[in-house]
Amino acid sequence: MTSRPPNPNAPESSGSGDIGRTLELLWDTGPRPSRGPKPGLSVDRIVDAAIRIADEEGLDAVSMRRVATDLGTGAMSLYRYVPGKAELLDLMLDRVRFPDRPNGGEGEGGWRAALETVARDALAVHRRHPWLLRVNQSRPLLGPRALATLEHLLGRIRPMGLTDPELVSTVVMIDGYVVGAARTQVHQEEAARSTGLTDAEFYGAQVPALEKAMATGAYPTLASLSADTFNAGFDHFEFGLGRILDGLEVVVRQRREANGGAGRGSSAAAREAP
Repeated sequence: MTSRPPNPNAPESSGSGDIGRTLELLWDTGPRPSRGPKPGLSVDRIVDAAIRIADEEGLDAVSMRRVATDLGTGAMSLYRYVPGKAELLDLMLDRVRFPDRPNGGEGEGGWRAALETVARDALAVHRRHPWLLRVNQSRPLLGPRALATLEHLLGRIRPMGLTDPELVSTVVMIDGYVVGAARTQVHQEEAARSTGLTDAEFYGAQVPALEKAMATGAYPTLASLSADTFNAGFDHFEFGLGRILDGLEVVVRQRREANGGAGRGSSAAAREAP
């Protein structure tokens, strides 16, 4: 089977480097480089420098040469620690997406509180590191930080009483919602910076044309909307998250009723209130 040539316009992808070597770096099971001309150099310092560059200048600015320059060493020195940019990107993703201490709280509240915390934390991560939206993360590499985060979250939401595939689907659904909301927020901020116009100025410039359109009577529903419909203070993220969780509560309640009031696992855990 003939492989397709890489698409130069495609986003960078996780897991596109040497999978085995990256997993060695994530799990710290690979050979350690011998002391070289830059004794203070380490994988952690390299990853931190790459993240700092991506945060300040965007993902396109990250290269092995640029990271080496920021660390005051030659690019060849970096290759003794990290094989290349593809592997470095996976280490960057692992560092920013998965905290040292798994999110989702320390056991306070039920599954709904856990999912709320995870969603809000993930949105904050994407806001701090907007370059995450430039990476295709459909095939993540799973290191100890990723597994610890997933283990903690699945343990918190297992009392929902869903099947195992449904529990994973719940995590995927929340992640997809967060990524979509983050993309909207980050793009709005980028548009304001690139055009020099605030949202109020941008939409204000369209008011005369819109008033004429409403006056034609062709858009009666739009014309009837209240004055605060597009209030910038309305939190669309929290509203959407709440409705997703409300829907999950319905499913959880149906499963418990079908199982005589208990979900999967021990009856005490399964009857945990949302």
